[in-house]
Amino acid sequence: MGIGGCPGPDTLMTLIAAEPPVSGEKPERMLALDVIRGVSLCGIAFVNIGPVTHFGSRLPPVPVTLHDASGWLQLFGQQRFFVIFSLLFGIGFTLLQESAIRQGHRNPRRLLARRLVTLLPLGAVHQIPHPGEALLPYAVAGLFVLLPSTWLSRNWLAMLTAIAVPAALALGGGLVLIPTVFLLGSTLVRWKILVQALLSRSAGLALLLVSSAVALPVLAIQVADISNSGFSVNSAVAGMAMAGVYIAMLLLAMQTRARRVIASVFGPLGRMALTNYVTATLLMHGSNAILHFPYTRSWSLLLGTTFAILSIQTLWSALWLRWFDHGPLEYLWRWSTWGRRPGFLSDRSRPTGRSATRFPL
Repeated sequence: MGIGGCPGPDTLMTLIAAEPPVSGEKPERMLALDVIRGVSLCGIAFVNIGPVTHFGSRLPPVPVTLHDASGWLQLFGQQRFFVIFSLLFGIGFTLLQESAIRQGHRNPRRLLARRLVTLLPLGAVHQIPHPGEALLPYAVAGLFVLLPSTWLSRNWLAMLTAIAVPAALALGGGLVLIPTVFLLGSTLVRWKILVQALLSRSAGLALLLVSSAVALPVLAIQVADISNSGFSVNSAVAGMAMAGVYIAMLLLAMQTRARRVIASVFGPLGRMALTNYVTATLLMHGSNAILHFPYTRSWSLLLGTTFAILSIQTLWSALWLRWFDHGPLEYLWRWSTWGRRPGFLSDRSRPTGRSATRFPL
């Protein structure tokens, strides 16, 4: 996911995944994080496919308008989903730290540093087919902001976050928003707000009401000047507010009868977000080689291709996780983080009597 539309996972992403228990159903809070991450991955793909494939770049430029998908992507995609992914990265980073402490790890910060350093070469390579991708900025921001923040008390962390987030919004969002939202995610975990927010219907309703109250007026302003949408203060504030709306709606939906369907579709995508984020770039380039997106302005073709890519990834993620505990890149990332090989086969494919070594995140 490019920074323009949202960076990305067990992203980035997922960037941030948390492990399921050795037996039994995955904790509800972890399932909710996977679903949110999976939905974010979808939104990111719809925003990023245009820049990755140079959609319409060989044709005369046209303004952003609500008469086609360009304007609607500005309203509901740009600077929306990357906020959610960045939040999840900060959450996952701090959950990993707490897990390492619970397990008696001698130096949790060294483990965290290894996790971030591993992203550097992956992000650098991924920049070649996807300039502006999120892994490299995530690694850098993590090393220079998120990791040092672990030495702060939770009070100082909260105060720093309260200053940094509004400042980043005032600068128009974009790259500068990444480390500040990292800090917000970390703050939610360290102040023990995360679990209650994920599982409480009242918390979901409160988040929806507050986010909607902010989103509606700033969206109205953005609609009135849609052709100038981009990295502006209004767009950044709208993005943060819409991210809150999306998260709240998903949290509330996960407490309805639709939960099982939502989890089965988006949960596997979220658990394999790092793998899916990188492979989406390859699939976009493959599609571009066939469909020649620089020479067309057919939004139906572009968005239809994105839907097809996500459908393929949804299917292959579900099938893969029937047999393996982690996606390919998630497996390597965990191995490099912990310095020892985690279990790979899932319970259903593992020979009877053997158990995998499980590592959080």
